[in-house]
Amino acid sequence: MAILKAPGQIEVVEVNGHDVGNFLLEDLALDYELLPGQNVIVFQYKTIWSKNTAVERGESKVNIVESGPQQFVLDVRAGEEYSFVLPEPQNYREAEAMAQNFRAQLADGSGRIVASSEAYREPVDAVATTGVSGMPGSVPVVPMVPGGDLNALDGLKVLWERASADEKREFLRWAFQ
Repeated sequence: MAILKAPGQIEVVEVNGHDVGNFLLEDLALDYELLPGQNVIVFQYKTIWSKNTAVERGESKVNIVESGPQQFVLDVRAGEEYSFVLPEPQNYREAEAMAQNFRAQLADGSGRIVASSEAYREPVDAVATTGVSGMPGSVPVVPMVPGGDLNALDGLKVLWERASADEKREFLRWAFQ
């Protein structure tokens, strides 16, 4: 095994095609175990900055800055420890500008850069979500109970299973605000 150390401003979304668990608390520095051999790590940069202006009632008191998804393709060595190397913006404007063209690097335990990120590319063999029309991206089919009444809980479960990590994260933000 090897260890990937991710700082609080990096959200690891997926490792080798498997979703990584989400936490209700954001900005956590986490360690991930990686198997030796080639690994594909999908992540994004995400920081929270307090607003320095008055906020309206019900408005969020923070600005969230997120990059688009990035990935590393890394040949992992057993026993190695890898850590992110990324710019450190000093304020919200710098963070926002950096997120537009975000790139990170990975260093091994000796500090040597072993990988540079690139924009995430969906695997070619990824299965598209199909819905009512059978076309990718269409509205998902929601289970019905006998008699035609919508079973909301079962429908929500289906939608949750089909939602992307970003959609799940946005829903949780909405639900807990």
